[in-house]
Amino acid sequence: MLKIYNTLSKQKEVFRPIDPDKIGIYVCGMTVYDYCHMGHARVLVMFDIITRHLRRHFPKVEYVRNITDIDDKIIQRAIENKEDIYSLTNRFIESMHEDERALGILPPDIEPRATDAIEQMFYMIEALIEKNIAYQAKNGDVYYSVRAFKDYGKLSGKNIDDLEAGARVDVETDKKDPLDFVLWKMAKPNEPSWKSPWGEGRPGWHIECSAMSTHHLGHHFDIHGGGMDLAFPHHENEIAQSEGANGCSFVNTWMHVGFVNINNEKMSKSLNNFFTIRGVLENYDGETLRYFIMSSHYRSPLNFSDENLDNAKAALTRLYTATRKLQASEAATTEVSQRFDYEARFTEALDDDFNTPIALSILFELAKTTNAEREKDKDQANALGQLLKKLGGYIGILQMDGDDFLKQGVGLSDSEIDTKITLRNTARTNKDFTLSDQIRDELAQLGIILEDSAGTTTWRRK
Repeated sequence: MLKIYNTLSKQKEVFRPIDPDKIGIYVCGMTVYDYCHMGHARVLVMFDIITRHLRRHFPKVEYVRNITDIDDKIIQRAIENKEDIYSLTNRFIESMHEDERALGILPPDIEPRATDAIEQMFYMIEALIEKNIAYQAKNGDVYYSVRAFKDYGKLSGKNIDDLEAGARVDVETDKKDPLDFVLWKMAKPNEPSWKSPWGEGRPGWHIECSAMSTHHLGHHFDIHGGGMDLAFPHHENEIAQSEGANGCSFVNTWMHVGFVNINNEKMSKSLNNFFTIRGVLENYDGETLRYFIMSSHYRSPLNFSDENLDNAKAALTRLYTATRKLQASEAATTEVSQRFDYEARFTEALDDDFNTPIALSILFELAKTTNAEREKDKDQANALGQLLKKLGGYIGILQMDGDDFLKQGVGLSDSEIDTKITLRNTARTNKDFTLSDQIRDELAQLGIILEDSAGTTTWRRK
């Protein structure tokens, strides 16, 4: 029984889909004016895992993740770079896709761009104006009237009077209320703009996700997610827009991924304390980074440090070591899966609000059993090792050949390492232990660990 923590109700709930034959999930994607950072990586990886697990339960899952390719930051960066916004955004979209592939993230079913959804935004804004929930101000901008939506604040738990007391007074606008937010901005000189019923302009940030999500998944769908920083005001405003325009419940389950912290401070571009995904990938492989992200529960803070990444690398190495040189038939793996309870417990962990730390601990139990069986029952060890790879595949890890993973990134080619091992074995045969130890030490300095067993030597990275 799948249970998900719902930010709207502030508790875990049994997931009851609107239509069990088709699950709809929408996740707020990237604003593409720079490279993705580790906070983005966490959202991308965790919703990849969430979607993979949903697909184990339901026959069809429609996963929509948008791209924001027009906003103030994009325009400013394009001006700084002296390039048009389309070359800027296309470049960073491709970089984002490269990062996703490195992290083993499956592409969403639909990846709409804001600039392709302008017409859908018009429909929603027009509906809000007709219902007197939005208005065009004297300056030409169109605003959402927050006080016209009686349920405003139900996602974040914020009180509208408290929000007004703390609101910044903006003397440059003609808003009726300081809480009102912009749906459509009038064009400024030399900025991208579109013709609209309210004049030349461009969309506000919040309206695009309401328009894209309901266009692709309908007015009422199952799951909406994103980073915890989006709960307010972005997701609160989405609810107000969508329910105000369509007159029905917008989303059943709201999911939010916790922050990535550095020195107990949220990582973000605005704070200038962020690490890009590609920067981290210069020192760590993508699967290690993916493992690091799933080593904490998705709603908990994730502490970024080289030490924690090194621990993730060591942990993943232990799991891959258990999969080395194992072969088994699918039938044998199924038989072992039925005899042991690893798969049932693994699934149970993910069914409990996608508890990846518990799921990983079960993989380590399975790896330990696999290694223990190597000397007693090779066939059973083979089947257990294949089961380990199968369960790892459910969360996007352990799909490489064990030896290939353990040998990657060591600075020498396989043939060069094999040559050194041959020289070492010759030295050992000749009882030249000084040379033998020297070769082992040289390789160890390069992060290459030699393992001698039954007259053969294998190697792996440290």
